[in-house]
Amino acid sequence: MIQIVTADGRKEREVLQAMRARAAQAGAEINRAAAAILEDVRENGYPAVAACSRKFDGAEPYEIAPERLEAACAACPPELLSALERAAANIRDYNEKLLLKSQEWRSPDGGVVGRIVRGLSRVGIYVPGGTAAYPSSVLMNAVPPKVAGVGELIMVTPPTENLNDAVLAAAKIAGVDRVIAVGGAQAVAALTYGAGFIPRVDKLVGPGNAYVAAAKRMAYGQLDIDMVAGPSEVLVIADEKADPRLAAADLLSQAEHDKLASAVLLTTSRALAEAVDREIIRQTGYLTRSEIMEASLRDFGCAIVCDTLEDCAALANEIAPEHLEIMTEEPRALLPRIKNAGAVFLGAWSPEPLGDYLAGPDHVLPTSGTARFFSPLSVDSFLKTMSIIQYDKASLEPIRGDIIRLAEAEHLTAHANSIRVRFEDVDGPADKGEGRA
Repeated sequence: MIQIVTADGRKEREVLQAMRARAAQAGAEINRAAAAILEDVRENGYPAVAACSRKFDGAEPYEIAPERLEAACAACPPELLSALERAAANIRDYNEKLLLKSQEWRSPDGGVVGRIVRGLSRVGIYVPGGTAAYPSSVLMNAVPPKVAGVGELIMVTPPTENLNDAVLAAAKIAGVDRVIAVGGAQAVAALTYGAGFIPRVDKLVGPGNAYVAAAKRMAYGQLDIDMVAGPSEVLVIADEKADPRLAAADLLSQAEHDKLASAVLLTTSRALAEAVDREIIRQTGYLTRSEIMEASLRDFGCAIVCDTLEDCAALANEIAPEHLEIMTEEPRALLPRIKNAGAVFLGAWSPEPLGDYLAGPDHVLPTSGTARFFSPLSVDSFLKTMSIIQYDKASLEPIRGDIIRLAEAEHLTAHANSIRVRFEDVDGPADKGEGRA
């Protein structure tokens, strides 16, 4: 089912090009529609949001009462509720250990410098409705900002006829402050500009359809966003001792997301690649969503046979995958060579779904090669910092001449004057501060 390619400097590059091509930007039609909604809401506020909501979702936006979240928790099977609570606890613990602290220290000049770390004031979370209901994504998007100390956390989700109980229960468990039933690009616009009872937010995170993604991309700058997400992807590096059943299972776990998902195997063993292909065919036979998996693997699935594991690592760095599994005899030995990946899973007992649901690190990860410069969502994503500078006369006086020189080199005489006037009683009005005091 998957193409097996022997790396020769050309064929593997063709695979890379195909992966990059699938991350094409939204079509012009989608961009135009999203832009029109954003502009309409910017100019007309809540009436524009309500009109779009009636048009696309058949209902006006409304706020979901806290009692509805309580009822959702009660309606969930106890075992599911327990799993959600355990996942939330692991996500919370992971992010608490990453949390940056404010700090101050003495600079070499004797002044006090430092940094204040604050959580953002208000954050929005977009949660898809309908069949794409993912309570795990609610936890992954909501728990980190709560750990960061975000002042208010607002979740939006389309006003579907039957709101998903597991999604609402996850919102309750994560500590979401308000849940508003509004979806689509109009929800993005409302959170960007503020509209009626829907407030403006500082940052918007969470997955959505092509219209939501386009609107988020256009709104960036008015607010912050998590990232421009592309199709899901997994890359497995395996040696000849890897279990083909496990490698195949993990490739399929991403291929089932959608037909644009990518699943790539890098290995030093053609025999393993062939065994993995046979396992993919066998396992697909008893899994649901087989049509999606077959299309994904046909168009964006591949096994590349490399000469060495080092070559595998180098190619993985070029691809910069969302998920990278190292399924080798000594997985940590290869880890220092990995530079670009959203999340790295080490060993046969660390499958990608472990990270998707329960381990603690976020499953909101950079895709389409953007792991070269983007990082996973985490508590850091919801923090901002402010610098602190406090000098007294004794610490400013010895460096005043250097500041004046730098300011005058840039022809900013008012900057220089701001320093000079503080020492007129020492230097005298005519002294230009030429010497370092």
